[in-house]
Amino acid sequence: MSEFKLINSNEPVPGAGIPPPEFILKATPVTDVWAKAPSTISFNAPIFYQEIPLESFKRASVEFNAKWVQKYDQGGLIMVLNKTDGSQKWVKAGIEMTHGKPHISVVCKDRWADWSIRPVPSESQSAKLEFVREADDSLWIYLVEGEQKSPIREVTWIFFEENVQETWAGVYAARPSEDGGELAVNFGNLVIDLA
Repeated sequence: MSEFKLINSNEPVPGAGIPPPEFILKATPVTDVWAKAPSTISFNAPIFYQEIPLESFKRASVEFNAKWVQKYDQGGLIMVLNKTDGSQKWVKAGIEMTHGKPHISVVCKDRWADWSIRPVPSESQSAKLEFVREADDSLWIYLVEGEQKSPIREVTWIFFEENVQETWAGVYAARPSEDGGELAVNFGNLVIDLA
């Protein structure tokens, strides 16, 4: 299994490439993973990831929290498909600050990104999320609360992509706002299971 890498950050790689039980990603202002038509593309947020074979992915899980203050402060799980033509497709799920409070957020980018949100249970600052490859080869995103797993989103296309040169699975943090200095996102119990 390959070691984890950290991009878009000058911080030390957590655990020197082997995820510790708990670690922090710090996002500087004006960082994001986003793509909005007709011309906005951002991919400069810190991402702590493991390069994996797409066909081997089974599950990714992480617990995380932060002091979400600025509009669009965010962090959580991410999968990135780096294509042979230099393009990228990705799925991210986490907590994002919007409409004045934290929300569970999922963004999927095929050609452009879309975005869905739902309230964080009990208006918490923390969550546990899972990406799971189900038997029909859909990627399901779940919110985990104790023993209960609540489905949030199904992504049907990710495991059918062709011309994928490299796949990343891991976590990210972003602060799109120009204000507020760094955003520190605390992560714990990061698991990436492969077949």
